[in-house]
Amino acid sequence: MDALLLRNPNFTRPNLGKQINLKKPIYGVVFRRPTCTMDATFGSNLGNVPKFPRMNVWNPYKRLGISPDASSEEIWSSRYFLLQQYAGHERSEESIEAAFEKILMATFEQRKKTKFNLKTRLKRKMEESPSWVKNLLSFVEAPAKEVILRRLFLFAFMGGWSIVNSAQGGPAFQVAVSLAACIYFLNEKTQSLARAFILGFGALVGGWICGSFLVPVVPSVLLQPTWTLELLTSLFVYFFMFLACTFLK
Repeated sequence: MDALLLRNPNFTRPNLGKQINLKKPIYGVVFRRPTCTMDATFGSNLGNVPKFPRMNVWNPYKRLGISPDASSEEIWSSRYFLLQQYAGHERSEESIEAAFEKILMATFEQRKKTKFNLKTRLKRKMEESPSWVKNLLSFVEAPAKEVILRRLFLFAFMGGWSIVNSAQGGPAFQVAVSLAACIYFLNEKTQSLARAFILGFGALVGGWICGSFLVPVVPSVLLQPTWTLELLTSLFVYFFMFLACTFLK
C-alpha cells in the first residue's frame, strides 16, 4: 500500500481554488484583492474636472457666451466666471483666455479706427470750409497741454487778484502786468517784438471793447456791489490776452 502511494503521488486538489475565498477571514485575517494607489489618487480627480464645452468655437464672443455689443464689465465678468467654473482643466482655461484676448484686441483696433475717423472728418471739414475760415485757422495753433495750463493759471490769478482788490482800487496794475506777460510770450513764440506788441495791444483793445458791450447785459443780481464796470471789463481783457499768447502763431 505504501508502495502504491509512492508510485502515484497526487498533490492536486480539484476544488482547492473554489474552497478558498479571499474575502472570508482565515484565522482572523481578511484577504482582499490589491488595488493600485495611482488609480485612487489621480484617476477619480481627472474624471471630475469639467471640460469647457465651447472650447473649439471660432467666434470669441460666442465662446465666452456674450454678445458682440457687450460692455467691458460683461466681458471681464464672463471671463472670471468661466475661469472659476473650469479651473483645473488646462485646455479649457487656455481657450477662455484666448477668446478674451481676441476681444480685447478687437476693441482696441475699433477705438483706433474711431479716433482716426474723427481726425479724418475734422481734416475734411477744414478742407471743405471757406477760404476766409482757412485763413483764420492758419494763424492758430494748439500748444502743449502744460503750456495751456500754465498760462491759464497766470491770467486766472490776475483776474482773481483784481477781484480781491476791487474795493481798494482799479485793476490798472494787474492789466499792465498781464499785457507785459502776453507780449513776452508772443515774442518768445513769433521771434518778432513788433508783432508781439501789435498782437498784445490788439488783444487788450479787443477784450476791452467786448467787455464794454457785454458787461451791461449781465444782470446786476449776479454781480457784487464792489464790482465796477472797469473791473468786469478787465476780466474780458485777461481772457483775450490768454487766447492771444497761447493759440496765436
